[in-house]
Amino acid sequence: MSNRTSAPVEDELPLISERFLFRLAIVVAFLVAATVAISVGGHWLGQRIALGGHSESRDVMTVSIGEDTLRAPANMIRFADQRRSGVAERLDVYLTWPGLEGYSEALRKSFDTVERPDLLIFLQLSQSTMSKEMSGRLEPVYAQLFDGAPEPYANGLMLHHLRADSGYGEEVVLTANRPGSALPYVVRCLIPAPGGKATGADCQRDIHIGNDLTVLYRFSSALLKDWDHIDAAVGSFVRSRLVQPDGTSAAGMN
Repeated sequence: MSNRTSAPVEDELPLISERFLFRLAIVVAFLVAATVAISVGGHWLGQRIALGGHSESRDVMTVSIGEDTLRAPANMIRFADQRRSGVAERLDVYLTWPGLEGYSEALRKSFDTVERPDLLIFLQLSQSTMSKEMSGRLEPVYAQLFDGAPEPYANGLMLHHLRADSGYGEEVVLTANRPGSALPYVVRCLIPAPGGKATGADCQRDIHIGNDLTVLYRFSSALLKDWDHIDAAVGSFVRSRLVQPDGTSAAGMN
């Protein structure tokens, strides 16, 4: 009788080998991980698409520009790469008008409705490069470029046309006297032609605030009726967010 062990017949072999089960488990684990990643990633991407570059975060950023430091919540900061604390060359802010609020789901239409350019105002804060703000440049700069006599516009404003060779294209300068101020209100605008539509930033004005900060703000010419309220609100908004020597700000963002 032979002692040699005979090879197992085919019917005695396992239908599924341990190696196959191991490989199958790896494949299943990979598919589960991929499904979870797609679900989470899709949800994240869907949120990013829905936000359209906006942020609902109210985390306060402390930003230093030149000699000035200010605090602002992330949902008021226009661009994602600026939503961080630290030193910056400039800060772009957008706010609802007249509420001066940042982005939120409740206010989404104000930020995304192209047909209503009068719902937002835009601020750009940077270190001053000119010694005079726009009001101070009226006589030494703009008045030298006026073409013809001024025309009454509306809401106490006077419209000044600029010479064709001024370099300002179709822009005009609007001015108004301000009670209690030695300097007049001055703003440059691209007024739409009759029947044309205003844009969200076809008027611009700059003011100096803080130690060495220029605030260039833009708004729709459809809001010129509120020029004095906008000017006061923008100045108050920025001043309230400047960090004082004791580390506090008037807006209470410590």
